[in-house]
Amino acid sequence: MRLSHALLALPLAAATAAAQNADWPVYHGNDDHTHYSRLSQISPANVKQLKVAWTFDTGDAFPGSEMQANPIVIDGVMYATTPKLQVFALDASSGKQLWRFDPQNGAPPTSRIRHRGVVVTGDRVLFNYRNRLYALDRKTGQPIPSFGTNGWVDLREGLGRNTEGLSVSASTPGVVYGNLLIMGSTVPEQLPSAPGDIRAFDITTGKQVWSFHTIPHPGEAGYDTWPAEAWKIAGGANAWSGVTLDAQRGMVFAATGSASYDFYGANRAGDNLYANSVIALDAKTGQRLWHYQVLKHDVWDRDLPAAPVLVTVQRDGKPVDAVAQITKTGHTWLFDRVTGAPMFPVEERRMPQQALPGEQVSPTQRFPVNPPPFARQQLTRNDLTRRTPAAYRAALKTFTEYNTPHPYTAPNGKGIIIYPGVDGGGEWGGPAFDPQTGLLYVNSNEMAWLLKLVPRSDASLYSANCAGCHGATRKGSAMGPSLLGIAARRSREQIAQMVREGSGRMPGFGAAMDGGAINDIVNYLVTGKDATKAKVAAAPNPYALPYRTAYFDIFLDHEGYPGVKTPWGTLNAIDLNKGTIAWSIPFGEYPKLAAKGVKNTGTDSYGGAVVTENGLLIIAATTYDNKIRAFDKTNGTLLWEATLPFAGNATPSTYMVNGKQYLVIACGGGKNGAPSGGVYVAFALP
Repeated sequence: MRLSHALLALPLAAATAAAQNADWPVYHGNDDHTHYSRLSQISPANVKQLKVAWTFDTGDAFPGSEMQANPIVIDGVMYATTPKLQVFALDASSGKQLWRFDPQNGAPPTSRIRHRGVVVTGDRVLFNYRNRLYALDRKTGQPIPSFGTNGWVDLREGLGRNTEGLSVSASTPGVVYGNLLIMGSTVPEQLPSAPGDIRAFDITTGKQVWSFHTIPHPGEAGYDTWPAEAWKIAGGANAWSGVTLDAQRGMVFAATGSASYDFYGANRAGDNLYANSVIALDAKTGQRLWHYQVLKHDVWDRDLPAAPVLVTVQRDGKPVDAVAQITKTGHTWLFDRVTGAPMFPVEERRMPQQALPGEQVSPTQRFPVNPPPFARQQLTRNDLTRRTPAAYRAALKTFTEYNTPHPYTAPNGKGIIIYPGVDGGGEWGGPAFDPQTGLLYVNSNEMAWLLKLVPRSDASLYSANCAGCHGATRKGSAMGPSLLGIAARRSREQIAQMVREGSGRMPGFGAAMDGGAINDIVNYLVTGKDATKAKVAAAPNPYALPYRTAYFDIFLDHEGYPGVKTPWGTLNAIDLNKGTIAWSIPFGEYPKLAAKGVKNTGTDSYGGAVVTENGLLIIAATTYDNKIRAFDKTNGTLLWEATLPFAGNATPSTYMVNGKQYLVIACGGGKNGAPSGGVYVAFALP
């Protein structure tokens, strides 16, 4: 955490005065993403006395919306975003709004938007709205005309290919190095998709300064791990969870996702560098310093889900700077920060080779021997839910249908169980790190997912392009909202725009199909009558693959609870010095089950924790119980909890204004069927 002044250089009296304010100046508190705070007014001894200091209702939540921002606080002003992705500034001591900017000028959103915060630097606030990177005046909230074109630049430009009709955005804020904003991007996980280049922009002008190609171009290292023409059409391999900065060394670190399409890669034969990799770049130039590919040729959507964390660990009694990386599969990798060498032993294990025609899965995958995984690694019959006999029978039926003999069984037409699921294990909130003890704190999901692929040719336009996320009957899934009744919420023009341009992970189909095909899909969504069942061959798609997603959702029992044994979510402390699990506890509850005496089940969770020097681990994140909790960081003992108006699927911020320490959390909910909201809640001692 950055204090308002350089306290160590001041006399004691001046330092005491300066300490009246302390900032949360960047996403996750600091450029190394440790989520660590030295503020001590709130302590293990008094945390039970925390009360609501103020609330701020954004007033623009809508069904299915999510709000995941980690607020920035500088000089007593808080900067964050709303469910409709408006940007605002508040008085951080009272919650009073100072200004607000709406990039849509009052127009309703065409879809839900996931956004995790803004960058505040100098006189400006930098944030992303869809394909637009804006620079706002920090005092007024108005676009700065000298930045790009009238205050914004188009993220679709500068990618080395025609991106007309493609979706390029950024859900996670970047980092500032000198006069550069360095950032990753969010691109679709289906085709058509843009490449996930990591880029640096001039903060003053908006001009792109450098770009690192995560899908290598001819002559670049890693080019031979893709087909020769892949760089012209392949997508993904993007650092969607943000980047991490070592300003002293001038190094920036990124963790990338899988290549698009997630589940079938016949068009991208090879290991697919730099997908599913930890990458270290020169922050000035974007030149690669080192990389390590955690997963080769991903066909399970096993993105690296969080930005790397910069840590210092003990080796042979000496401190060593390192990079910690969590995974969806529940593993923790530790690399030497300068060389990229793994700091614990690594095993190369043989993988099953049976796959759909045309697919070439990697014969081996790498696994760290230490620390042990923080999530269960394979689902067996003994791991199925025992919540009730009926729940077990329902889970067993699904388990038998989706027979998965190995956790790395390739997707197929019979279906597989992905476990840990595509929401982790680890998730985008990322871990918190305590430099005092070397403990890394990770909240983990323990839910399996179901996936089935079928030939794409045997489908209507909707089934071939939309059903994988929105369901065969338009009822939605964990991957996409329901489209039933969309005509009452959106005009035909708005629906067509959404299909054509996409948003975030949803591809824009403007580059893949003509206006007639898009109009046919809109007609079906509006009327419910599908006139396109004469096969998709009638609408040629240059990005089409021979297989599509027929079913993709969470593995649940007949009553909608996870089909596996509890815990369904955990909170874990990992000792990076020893390579061991220090402690692990169930994390979260389902209120309906808790009311019946079934407690401590754990739930899925999204968002990270804050760890304090004086002994606290503070986290909301749980999907259904709407709680924020404080634990003893040494052993996981619960010290305090409070109920929020909606789930706090975000990382808290803590800061000090006028001598009072605050804790603030974005309460947006909206994950996996939970109610949606838009309220920021700040706590402080009386």
